[in-house]
Amino acid sequence: MDLHLRDLRFFEIVAELGHLGRAAEQLGRTQPALTKCMQRLEQAVGGALFERAGRGIQLTPAGQVLLARARMLRNASQEALREVRDFNEGISGHVRIGSGPVAADHLLPELCSKALAGGRKITISIVIGPSWELRDRLREGQLDLLIGLTAEGDAELVSYPIVEDVVVVAASRTHPIFEKSRITPAALLQHSWALPSANIPSRQWLDQAFTSRGMSPPTVQVEAGSIPLLPRMVAKTDLLTFVSRHTLRLERSRTLKEVRLAATTLRRHLGVTCRRDGYLSPAAQQILKLLRDDGPTLFGSDEASFDDM
Repeated sequence: MDLHLRDLRFFEIVAELGHLGRAAEQLGRTQPALTKCMQRLEQAVGGALFERAGRGIQLTPAGQVLLARARMLRNASQEALREVRDFNEGISGHVRIGSGPVAADHLLPELCSKALAGGRKITISIVIGPSWELRDRLREGQLDLLIGLTAEGDAELVSYPIVEDVVVVAASRTHPIFEKSRITPAALLQHSWALPSANIPSRQWLDQAFTSRGMSPPTVQVEAGSIPLLPRMVAKTDLLTFVSRHTLRLERSRTLKEVRLAATTLRRHLGVTCRRDGYLSPAAQQILKLLRDDGPTLFGSDEASFDDM
């Protein structure tokens, strides 16, 4: 029995809502018609896709596999239509970009300006979030490009490094830490910190920099999900923080100072990532080329940083 994309799309909605009645209402179909649709799919795959869960339904293991494949098929069909449409329209097209919040402030305005130069009929949508969260959306085909931390060792993705980012400990220029003749990791632990949330990669790296030496992690007095908030906050306190040298230079050079210590210096690469075998419209290819050719300039410097994008 053949699978129909419409049936798979209905299946996705039922799976997401976990309720046939609500799914029927959202899709503008009767519940009996939707039930027959699910039965056709179950007959095609040779097993149950749903099971009862309280007043609703939930996916069986087979249903979970089909849901993942249904999303892939839907994205593939949408990409096929985009490819034909983009072929007819030439350089025009739609580009879906994932980016961190700081990148949106410092990189994307200049990038969009260059991409739209010359009256190109390009449309761009931007999703803001951490790189490690947006990578799943990139893999599923919901994004074309991801600007942020490179995805090393990911077989499904390919990254093009653009700049090196150096993240360091920093404090107010009047902080007592600068009165010490020799700064050590142990000396840093004598003070309280303002740091990103525990799920942020740079925070995890910093914690490990101490614990791998048999020390406790930093004592966090202020924890923030907004990384750009930290420099402004630390400038008015005696807290230590962990930020990019680029951030120090561009935003708080008059009030913050780097606490130089090799053991707490993180080096990583920022760049642009796309799916290894995914389709890129002519417009997306143009933006990818801009980033690869002019990336360091667009990022603002050779040590540009967008923290944990």
